[in-house]
Amino acid sequence: MRFDIITLFPEMFTGVLAASILKRAGEKRLASYHLHQMREYTTDPHGKVDDRPYGGGAGMVLMCQPVVDAIKAVEQMDAIPSRRVLLSPRGRRLNQELAAELAREPRLMLVAGHYEGFDERIGQLVKPDEISIGDYVLSGGELAAMVLLDAVVRLIPGVLGDEASPHSESFSADELVDGGLEYPHYTRPREYAGLSVPEVLLSGDHAEIARWRQAMAREVTGRLRPDLSAGILSPATK
Repeated sequence: MRFDIITLFPEMFTGVLAASILKRAGEKRLASYHLHQMREYTTDPHGKVDDRPYGGGAGMVLMCQPVVDAIKAVEQMDAIPSRRVLLSPRGRRLNQELAAELAREPRLMLVAGHYEGFDERIGQLVKPDEISIGDYVLSGGELAAMVLLDAVVRLIPGVLGDEASPHSESFSADELVDGGLEYPHYTRPREYAGLSVPEVLLSGDHAEIARWRQAMAREVTGRLRPDLSAGILSPATK
């Protein structure tokens, strides 16, 4: 899967792309990352990409020309059409369902904004998806793009060592989680600081372990994220 990232700060991505799951996906050639400096596409002799907003107001707005030209130029770098994404606080909220949807695309182009945002005509001209990672304000779209990258890349088949891993995690559609939080996990030692691993996990009874995990996923979700509880299967529906 090809990722094109258009940004004013490509240096922010180098450490993230060179570590952990994103690095592993690149080494396996399951994902390729291409960073593009937005300023390289401006026609302004001073490298200007933003200007004051019409009508007044604080901050600066990214201009149409450098952003639109960057998107069009990067699009031509590969024959595969890209799904274009503007990282924007007003966009569709990123969740596990959307991450899985994006992971099925052959190519994503992520455009990280900065300052007060994009000139409205950019969206009208290039027809991107607008995606937000949450209801808060960041200094720019770079961090949001990194979050989206990580959420998507780990869902590409073959990236994770255990192919079942992404299907039984929090917010997945797996029957043990069903859109809620994941069940508790335990590992060695069996006892620590007076606390023991639940006996059911040591029983070897996989059906009983599955029932325990399902029940615990419901309990944890109801306690920590009651807003998600409606999506959890009730015992009566098992």
